[in-house]
Amino acid sequence: MPTTTTRLTPRTGRSTPPSPALTLTAALLGFALITLDASVVNVALPSIGHALGGGMSGLQWVVDAYTLSFAALMLSTGAFADRAGASRAYAIGVAVFTLASAACGLAPNLPTLIAARVLQGVAAAVVLPASLSLVRQAYPEPAKRARAVATWAAGGSIAVALGPVAGGALTTAWDWRGIFFINLPLGAAALALLIRSPRSERRPAPLDLPGQVLAVVALTAVTFAVIEGGTTGVAASLIALVAGALFIRVELRQAHPVVPLGLFRSRTVSVAVAAGAACSVAFYGVVFLFSLFFQQVQGRSALYAGLMFLPMAGLISVTNVVSGKLAGRYGARLPMLIGQLLAGAGALGLLYVDEHTPPLLVAVLLVPMALGCALTVPPLTAVMMDAVPAERAGLAAGVLNSARQVAGGLGIAVFGALVSDGFTTGLRESLAISAALFAVTASLSFRLSGRPANSP
Repeated sequence: MPTTTTRLTPRTGRSTPPSPALTLTAALLGFALITLDASVVNVALPSIGHALGGGMSGLQWVVDAYTLSFAALMLSTGAFADRAGASRAYAIGVAVFTLASAACGLAPNLPTLIAARVLQGVAAAVVLPASLSLVRQAYPEPAKRARAVATWAAGGSIAVALGPVAGGALTTAWDWRGIFFINLPLGAAALALLIRSPRSERRPAPLDLPGQVLAVVALTAVTFAVIEGGTTGVAASLIALVAGALFIRVELRQAHPVVPLGLFRSRTVSVAVAAGAACSVAFYGVVFLFSLFFQQVQGRSALYAGLMFLPMAGLISVTNVVSGKLAGRYGARLPMLIGQLLAGAGALGLLYVDEHTPPLLVAVLLVPMALGCALTVPPLTAVMMDAVPAERAGLAAGVLNSARQVAGGLGIAVFGALVSDGFTTGLRESLAISAALFAVTASLSFRLSGRPANSP
């Protein structure tokens, strides 16, 4: 992810410079679009399964095809955005994402849908760093840039939170294909706004192609092993181990690795990545499971299932803001600890849910875990950025975001495999795993510095 401000060249014939707010709106729209697609599909999964078949493993791939391609390629798309220029990379990413969304909506069968979801993920990996780079370029003053980046981040959080609600509404009012077709006018609007924004100049940036390829192979193989199992799963596990070992060897020898392994010598970086991964496993995994639970176990409609996520969605963005203020006043450790303990308690509270639990009670029980994650993520991001040199902040942010996306995809793969042998039992096992992860990361977070950011 780019970390320095790129010099801009105004478009020929423009007498006045474009408004930074216009660039921010364009960047925010594209970012919200790609983050929405990480969660909007969950509530539509039963309808997709009914229409295209494929069973539980097929539905897991509909989600993970997007999540994993997004996560794996995000390791190097920041460098691509630098080489192509942020505005060009953003335009390419949004255009491809929009076309891939149309392909998803028109998919005649499950393999075509999964392939189109992979293409969506590739495009999303380009859009994310390019959109942030556009925001940084539009606001050269640090104070204004900080507010703009906060707005950009809040937009993504709101989009992720509202994804299940939007998915339920679109699936009920239209069809499961509607969750993809809605991206077409939104993508067109983002491109239209971008036309009036200044172009970014290209600048050299190293690409670690061997590391990137090995990362894709390793992540795909391990996900395949979890979802498919059996003899093919064993073979995939071996491929994942070999690719993972080669990845580590390559990264240790590369001058500009996609994942600088030296970052993890810092306890703060390691804890931040672990805590972020735990939040993604729990949040994305639980949204995936309860989207199926409301419809397949309790027999509710897609719209009803989506509305059951509304209480937690409405509170997440507010909690993000509160978390930032707590971290500024008391240091990152306090909100991280409160958040992880609350999320773990929330996961334990959901253990008592079964097919007879009133849906409204389930909706209430989902809130603590979601709020715990919302409290945890902003301070862990800030503490990780503070732990690395300024010139490596973008790279560190890319590693953190990629790790969170990978964890979310693997969480869905593992939890989906658990519920395939019995939904209620698998659901409880998944929640117990989530609670255990939060217990471990909370104990690690306790050892971080408790000083506020402005303390000496």
